[in-house]
Amino acid sequence: MASTATALAHRFTDGIYEEGLSDVLRGLLYIPRQLSHTWLYDERGCRLFEKIRELPEYYLTRTESALLRAHVAEIGALLGEELAVIEYGSGNGAMMRVLLEALPAVCAYVPIDIAASSLARAARGLRRDYPGLTVMPLCADFTRRIELPLPLGSALRRLIYVPGSMLGNYQPLEARRLLTAMRELAGVHGAALLGIDLCEEREVLERAYDDSRGLTAELDLNALRHVNRRLGLGFDVSRFRHRAVWMEAERRIEMHLVSTVDQSVRMGAAVIRLQRGDLIRTQCSRQFTADGFARLAAEAGWAVHASWTDPQCRCSVQLLGAAG
Repeated sequence: MASTATALAHRFTDGIYEEGLSDVLRGLLYIPRQLSHTWLYDERGCRLFEKIRELPEYYLTRTESALLRAHVAEIGALLGEELAVIEYGSGNGAMMRVLLEALPAVCAYVPIDIAASSLARAARGLRRDYPGLTVMPLCADFTRRIELPLPLGSALRRLIYVPGSMLGNYQPLEARRLLTAMRELAGVHGAALLGIDLCEEREVLERAYDDSRGLTAELDLNALRHVNRRLGLGFDVSRFRHRAVWMEAERRIEMHLVSTVDQSVRMGAAVIRLQRGDLIRTQCSRQFTADGFARLAAEAGWAVHASWTDPQCRCSVQLLGAAG
């Protein structure tokens, strides 16, 4: 399957990055300036994020993993047998392994990610460690229409798995569209298992997104390296610094690249002029409330069937099924 993932990666690269320059231009020509958070995650960005997930400051992975381990038997009983799991933003597959240890009914697994090498490496490891599991990696942008590899083994039901509060990276309308697409992909009897971030402690969030080792700063700056390499642009990465800030009114933490000097960057026929102190937003991480998330899910045709929250109320795992 590694060769399949590589072929899909070439198709993905040809399709997505042909549109990249116009997308980046649209984001940088208007105030507030922004780059899509997807530019953070090339192969180097994925490796950086795996290191970030292990940091003491980054509470989310630890908390969500502990929740899954504590309640996975209950989750399995609610989901039933013969599952095909489709994971959005699968990374190294570490969170999926937590589910596999306690959900023997999983017969097929479709990890979806945009980093082809990381995807293929994780798939090889899972095939080695779970020889009875059908693993079908899909190199794709899950915000676009997804064509699943078929058949999905003997699966009777599809589970969309979205760990790490990924949904919080999107604006409310985008998040609703993504949830709606998940509902369609899951099918009539399908379900979704999502992690959501509930934390509102400013200091905790700012430490998580601006860690003492500077890994998050490196990830943020990697967005500029990525657009330089893919689109042939000329951002001088040394002229930017990383900043993470809690936005109280929007209930989200934001990552910004801050221009440290007056500078200009040519992008095709356009020139982007930045003054010292100007910001480029690279990522938002929205914090949910349980009620707010339930309303958002309902707008997309889902209903919350069960949920589990850690004692500090920083993270929740939500099991969704068809509304009604």
